[in-house]
Amino acid sequence: MMSSTKLICDIFKGSKKEETYLYVSRNEGVALVPLELLDRLGELELVTTLMLDRTRKLARADACRVMSDIHEKGFYLQLPPKIFNLDNSLKENNKLSR
Repeated sequence: MMSSTKLICDIFKGSKKEETYLYVSRNEGVALVPLELLDRLGELELVTTLMLDRTRKLARADACRVMSDIHEKGFYLQLPPKIFNLDNSLKENNKLSR
């Protein structure tokens, strides 16, 4: 059984989706991840293993949220950051100023 305050977590990246990472419990692995998601990610490569707790700082995810999703769903999926499209924004602003 997993502790609610600490969790050993494996982080994988898939071969099909750039900057997308799959966090799973070291104990469960990918057994609880839906097959459709695994298929969309492609071949998984282990990036790192971390000991997560509520105070752990992660670059692009909240440790509490990661732990909660792993406990509830069996995994946490970190998607790429949204990229602001400056060209479209400038076009919209130009239309409004005319």
